[in-house]
Amino acid sequence: MGSKSAENEQPQLWTPTMFRRFVKGLNTSMGTAEIITDAGPAFIKALGNPEGPHQLACELVATRLAKWFGLPTFEFQIISIDAKVDEIPYNKGGSAASGPAFVSKAVAGHSRGGTAKELIPLVNPEGVGRLVVFDTWIRNRDRHHPDLKVRRPNYDNVFLEDLVEDDAGKTRLIAMDHTHCFTSGRDLNTKVSNIECIKDDLLYGLFPGVTSFVHQLDVEAAIDRLGMVDVKIVQPMIEEIPEEWEVNQKTKKALLDFVVRRADFVTSTVLKSIGRECWPDRLFDGN
Repeated sequence: MGSKSAENEQPQLWTPTMFRRFVKGLNTSMGTAEIITDAGPAFIKALGNPEGPHQLACELVATRLAKWFGLPTFEFQIISIDAKVDEIPYNKGGSAASGPAFVSKAVAGHSRGGTAKELIPLVNPEGVGRLVVFDTWIRNRDRHHPDLKVRRPNYDNVFLEDLVEDDAGKTRLIAMDHTHCFTSGRDLNTKVSNIECIKDDLLYGLFPGVTSFVHQLDVEAAIDRLGMVDVKIVQPMIEEIPEEWEVNQKTKKALLDFVVRRADFVTSTVLKSIGRECWPDRLFDGN
């Protein structure tokens, strides 16, 4: 896959406003395409994609949550596409439809290849454990599902950004591609807040071979952050979903309920779950 950039806690400086030129389509479930915007190279997920508009909403909300949670994410914006003049063909057929689209900035880097050695140059090794807590919170089955019979590890959804200048030769772990969080790729509806979803006790995001990079202090810091989640933090992220992405108010309310209540559940259970896999010789209180 191409190159992408990250945003941390710094103010967002990348502000594309329009599509300029199509570069190429990618072989992804969302029909992601490489494009040029008025702010430079980018990747776009647009309406008319094979997965549907709700996956755009999942991408937006989960990326906002990831940034708040302290995970580097791609710089992104919502821009408007006019299909009459903006020709963006999908790799598997069809083309982008008019309406708001999710675009992320392109910079140097590569997706994970799957080896633990790749993680040694990380400037943010604490992100490995934090990503496990985050994926478990949002029920992101598309990065790493604990049952390999259900889904194989998707290393393409972890990006290693190549750093420059003083950090040349080092990389930054980026959480990417959240279209299949919350509902595993299905459309959003009020069932997202069902109790079995909120109290799903599976552990997501713990790739094979990375347990030595998952440290208890990092996990505890992530849990402390997760314990701060409340309606005031999450609701503005959900209300940002464009109307054209067809998520109604009842579903938005259910998604809000899920995110907040799920955070409370994971806060009280995830340390023990991670401990069983990463530090089996230690004992943890809790359920």
